[in-house]
Amino acid sequence: MTNINIKVMNPMIIIANKVVTNLRNNFKLAGSAEYSKGSSMSAPYVVELTLGENPAPRLDKALASVVPAEVTLSRSRITKLIAEGAVTLAGEPITKLKYKAPAGSIFRIVMPPVQDYENAQPENIPLDIVFEDDHLIIVNKPAGMVVHPAPGSENGTLVNALLYYFDGNLSGVGGEKRPGIVHRIDKDTSGLLVVAKSDSAHAGLAKQFADHSISRRYLAVSKGVPQKSDPRLAGLRGVNFEDGGVIRVATNIARHKTDRKRMAVVQDAGRHAITRATVLENFAHSALMECWLETGRTHQIRVHFSHIGHGLIGDPIYGLRKAMPGSVFEPEDMVIVKGFSRQALHAKSIGFIHPITKEYMNFDSDIPSDLIELIEILRKK
Repeated sequence: MTNINIKVMNPMIIIANKVVTNLRNNFKLAGSAEYSKGSSMSAPYVVELTLGENPAPRLDKALASVVPAEVTLSRSRITKLIAEGAVTLAGEPITKLKYKAPAGSIFRIVMPPVQDYENAQPENIPLDIVFEDDHLIIVNKPAGMVVHPAPGSENGTLVNALLYYFDGNLSGVGGEKRPGIVHRIDKDTSGLLVVAKSDSAHAGLAKQFADHSISRRYLAVSKGVPQKSDPRLAGLRGVNFEDGGVIRVATNIARHKTDRKRMAVVQDAGRHAITRATVLENFAHSALMECWLETGRTHQIRVHFSHIGHGLIGDPIYGLRKAMPGSVFEPEDMVIVKGFSRQALHAKSIGFIHPITKEYMNFDSDIPSDLIELIEILRKK
């Protein structure tokens, strides 16, 4: 196997050269001191990649194709580093994904230091673990739990729980020291997350997320029922109906211009996002929907349902445009429907190829009790 010998040219820079050797035991600091496995890369370092024959037309794909197996660097991470100006050719930053370079071009990628959660403390928080092996675990996250620490939410997060559970044995990829976190779901969305226990598992899962091969199915309860017969939907840009009554929403999503906590559908900016959904149960004034993602953008399902005029029940950000008809409910039921305290969204299942064993795995979760109560009330009408 072709491995990498990484030499530090000074305490801040590491150069990667292709040689047949042992990767992890051949880190050298200036002055010939060893950089041993398990040490912390607290400074930026450089990875040098040479394009092979017939490189892909997109720079991120071209570079990702020549990243050695021993280096943990996903295509999605390369895309971000390109946008940040961290990828250079002959000393010049290359920030365009469509940049075409010939075979043999040597790119240098400045990798940021791994950022630890310095202020995040391990907390003995119970975790609902659906599956675990030596490489990954599947966690069923409850609604109300934040995934990452942030100002105002430094404690009680999934990261705090994982720091305790893993006892500091955490994966990190491409300068991002996230305790095993490969993807995220919103604080008030319940459901399944896959968590990596090693860098190799993290890289393999991140690649599947990047190429959209991971299956993620959600249950959502919408206000109103999206229907093909709705003329407004027929004329809405990015919306069309496929065979079997599947609604497909394909738009760009970016930060809202004035409210940076919100995302919005935009044109000629942002990142492309595709959501598909189908009606599982029609309640006349609302619907139980199954949704699946081709991409995974921030707030994607919530933004897309708001875009088609059918925001989710309980969504305090995107679900306010359409009101539920109070007259059709008993007073005590209307209190529950109107007072539903989170977006009615649950990450029900996830399927992927195990990054180490290469076996296909699929996991399913039970619908949480608050959603069951909501659905039972809606069924009455």
